[in-house]
Amino acid sequence: MNRPYGRGIPLKRTEEIPVTEGMYRVKVTMSFPLRWVNSYVLSEPDGGITIVDPGPRNPGTEQEWYDTLEGLGLTFGDIRQIVLTHHHPDHLGLSGWMQQMTGAPVRMSTRSRQEADVMWRPQSSMSTTLPDYFGRHGMPEDMTGQMHEHMKTFISQITPLPGITPIEDGEWLDMGGKQWVAVETGGHAPGHISFYAPEFLEILCGDAVLPQISPNISLQPGSDPQPLQSYMEGLHRLGGLHVKQAYPGHRNPFSTFTERTVQLLAHHEERLQKMTEQLREHPANAYDLCVHMFGNRLGTHQLRFAMSETLAHLQELIRREVAKQEQQPDGTFYFQI
Repeated sequence: MNRPYGRGIPLKRTEEIPVTEGMYRVKVTMSFPLRWVNSYVLSEPDGGITIVDPGPRNPGTEQEWYDTLEGLGLTFGDIRQIVLTHHHPDHLGLSGWMQQMTGAPVRMSTRSRQEADVMWRPQSSMSTTLPDYFGRHGMPEDMTGQMHEHMKTFISQITPLPGITPIEDGEWLDMGGKQWVAVETGGHAPGHISFYAPEFLEILCGDAVLPQISPNISLQPGSDPQPLQSYMEGLHRLGGLHVKQAYPGHRNPFSTFTERTVQLLAHHEERLQKMTEQLREHPANAYDLCVHMFGNRLGTHQLRFAMSETLAHLQELIRREVAKQEQQPDGTFYFQI
């Protein structure tokens, strides 16, 4: 196959993971502050490969995959299937491009593909809907304007969207000569699937459980109305699995999977408590609470995450009957105990 971007470079982004024969981690470049997303290449018994979460699409990441496959002695023709944990651009992005290149099936949950349509299909109105939603929750107009332009930047990272072969909760999938069961959870992304290999006590956990950082939990219009509840229920389910080694979407593989689920549950309870204490002092809109929780120096990308996460926690406080949402005469909303 012709290489569109010139000569290859020495293999730097790919490493064989100790303790798991035939699995490789590929660090695919993405934007600050995460810097890379983990993709995994699993060697199949017939000499082909499965790719899990190929990363966002741009000319640079396309080149990284040419270099990666060359460094492993492979070509795009060796790709047997592309498996996605969820629909976010840093995971789904290159899957449609790879499918066009190879004809390989793309596996993801039906719910996750539906979310991709809501967010990224050509007819999607999310670049307008989400900033308007934030505006009703107190975000200043100049920031919602920046958010509108920001949302448009993702289209190139996921085009074309793939055709999918669905995989659902509880279904078994053969990858890398092992059998993995799909475990569907929500919160970070509706329809998120982790893949658990009980014979080997390993899990490909995407962004459901991350070491060192807390996965973003977002309340967005037209999506899961109770994302934090969904996420915490998912953590309880995942924490019940016997896992010796976890392969996450960001940061490094880790062995403290169960402990990490407990830490993340405690983290969100602490955040709920902090928000409750702030509302006890005085009612506030979501944007003011967002600034209180996360500061006022966030770039547009991180502000979107922070605002959506603030709203997710507020919705959980409403569900628990700790707080309630009220509407101002101008149509904007605020929250109070």
